[in-house]
Amino acid sequence: MIIGFTSSFPVEIIYAAGHKPVDLNNIFISGNAKKYVEDAEFEGYPRNICSWIKGMYSVVLSSHIDAVIGVVEGDCSNTQSLMATLKDKEIKIIPFSFSYNKNRQELEREISKLEKYFGVEHSQVLEVKERLDQIRKKLVYLDKLTYKESKVTGQENHLWLVNSSDFNGDPDDFENRLDQFVLEAENREPLKFNFRFGFLGVPPIISDLYDFLLKNGANVVFNEIQRQFAMPYLEEDLTQQYLKYTYPYSVFDRLEDIKTEIKKRKLDAVISYSQSFCHRQIDNILLKKYIDIPFLTIEGDQPGELDARTKLRIESFLDMLRY
Repeated sequence: MIIGFTSSFPVEIIYAAGHKPVDLNNIFISGNAKKYVEDAEFEGYPRNICSWIKGMYSVVLSSHIDAVIGVVEGDCSNTQSLMATLKDKEIKIIPFSFSYNKNRQELEREISKLEKYFGVEHSQVLEVKERLDQIRKKLVYLDKLTYKESKVTGQENHLWLVNSSDFNGDPDDFENRLDQFVLEAENREPLKFNFRFGFLGVPPIISDLYDFLLKNGANVVFNEIQRQFAMPYLEEDLTQQYLKYTYPYSVFDRLEDIKTEIKKRKLDAVISYSQSFCHRQIDNILLKKYIDIPFLTIEGDQPGELDARTKLRIESFLDMLRY
C-alpha cells in the first residue's frame, strides 16, 4: 500500500509493515503545484487557507494513495479539517499526534497505536530505524560538507534533507543517489560567497530563493526544519528520536536548537520564512526577539518564483550586511 502523510512522523513503522510512505508535501511542490492549489480552490477550499493544505488535498485525490496519516497535533492547525474533507472523499484516514507538552508516555502510546494498526512489532520497527539511520548518518555528513567545507549549496542541502522525510519511498535508491552526490561534492572546489545564512521555518514554497541568495553572495548553510526531518541526533530509542525532533513542539524547543547551530555554523544572518495564513507566523515574534544576529522575515503564499518586492527586500538586507 501507498501511505501518504501530512508531516514527518515515525516513518519507520510504515517501512516495517512493508508499505511505501509518501510525503504529500514533496509530491505537491515537485509537481504542478499551482494546478494542485487551483483544483482545491475549485472544490471549495478558501483562498485564505495555506497553499500546502490545498496542495496536499489535491495530491491525494489525483494520486494512487491508499491511506493518509494526518499529523493532527504538532503540525498545521488546519490538518483536522483537511482529514475531514478527505474522509468525505472515502480516503482512509489515520490520525497521529505529537503532544503539546512533549510527554514521553503520550508519544509512546501514539507510536504503539500506529504499530498495532499496521500489525508490526516494535522490534521490527527498530530494525528499520537502524537501516534508515545508516542513511541519516550520511545526511549529517552532507550537512557538514555544507557548513564546514562549503562544497554543497543551500538548495542542494535543502533538497536532500527535505526528501529524507520519506526517502522518496525507496531508501536503497535514495542512499545510492546520495552516495553519488556526496562523492561528487567532495571533489568540488569550495563555493565562493560572502555571507553564511541560516534558513528558519518550514521549507519554502518559493522555488528560486536559494539560487537568488547564492547569486547575490549568500549561501544557506543551515536549513533548520529540513535538518530536523533528517533526524540528525541519531538516537537509538525511537521515542527519544521523535522527542528531540523540534518541529512538532514549542518555539522554545526550536530556539534552543537554532541558537546552538548559529554558533556552530558561524552564521552571519538568518532568513525566517513564514507561509501565508499559517499559525506559525506568530512564532516569528519570539524567534526575532531571541535571535541576536541580523534577521529578515519573508513570506510565501502561492507556489512559484520570488516576487519583485521580496527580491528588493533581500537585496536591501544584503546591502545592510555589507555596510
